[in-house]
Amino acid sequence: MSAPTGAHPVAAVQADWRAALDDVAALLERPAGPVVLAAHVAPDGDALGSVLAVARALRQVGVEALVSWGEEPLEVPRSLGALLALDPALAAALTPPSRLPEHVGVLACFDLASRGRLGLLSPLVDTAEAVVAVDHHTSHVPFAHVTALDPAAPATAVLAAELVERLSVPLDAVLAGCLWVGLVTDTGSFRHPSTTPAALRLAARLLDAGAEGARLSRAVLEEVPGALLPVLGEAVAGARLEPGALGGAGLVLATVPRERRAAAGLAVEELVPVLDVVRRAAEADVAACLLQQDDGAWRVSLRSRGPLDVSVAAVALGGGGHRMAAGTTLTGSEDEAVAAVRAALEALA
Repeated sequence: MSAPTGAHPVAAVQADWRAALDDVAALLERPAGPVVLAAHVAPDGDALGSVLAVARALRQVGVEALVSWGEEPLEVPRSLGALLALDPALAAALTPPSRLPEHVGVLACFDLASRGRLGLLSPLVDTAEAVVAVDHHTSHVPFAHVTALDPAAPATAVLAAELVERLSVPLDAVLAGCLWVGLVTDTGSFRHPSTTPAALRLAARLLDAGAEGARLSRAVLEEVPGALLPVLGEAVAGARLEPGALGGAGLVLATVPRERRAAAGLAVEELVPVLDVVRRAAEADVAACLLQQDDGAWRVSLRSRGPLDVSVAAVALGGGGHRMAAGTTLTGSEDEAVAAVRAALEALA
């Protein structure tokens, strides 16, 4: 396909994501300028694993790509440090927004449900020669010229693996490791209902290619700093469990204010285990975790294991996600944020 020039109209999402991915590959192989691979703000293993895998694949076909996301400074969550340790070249590709070139040939966005998740990189949507999106969120709001969207995929890493194949780059241990982290992050180590037979077949291919699955899964999903333990204990002890809420579906809700987190020297990303623990309450089909960021805003994560679609609540609050896992960011006091989350969830019942 021919690349658009300058500001472009947002195109409707193609019904055939495979054909869209062909177009994405064509644009990336012959860019009209520098390529920027963008993850969403506060990248998780799926977003970062996907962009790093594609960056490595592009480098092997002679296309240098910069990896970024819309935050300054650009800080990789401690839990994802194992990704950068796979190859020094991965860390070398990381480029903060302030150091990106003024002219961008292709802005390729991975795992972004909406333009708002680009953060400081959002202006590039209006200036890049071509903008593409590769995503799997059911709540995806189109913003790109070409969008490869497969809501049935359990992780964006599945689509990234397809893209690597279209670039005719064979899997090696580093590529496989990046994709493995993305896959296990969004499938919950293959425990989530979204885990498909195809995902397990991809996992087998990644292991065959040399991915150190057990080590990477442990580093990304299990290991936590010791300073988290008392904070985790307090958050779990203070969690609000309401079995009769949401029409009887039940709600469990936990919060961690900025002061408590900062006193322990923890980043927001390191508090993910709070949600992992409270969501296990048998009396609640829905879990909500509110973590206060350094800027005072609240990072909201929602989970469901029943019929309630938490992505609907997240979209109502300005965020997005999937039926069983979604999130958003809210401003205001703790009480105001909790009230907003509760109201959005109650509207589902």
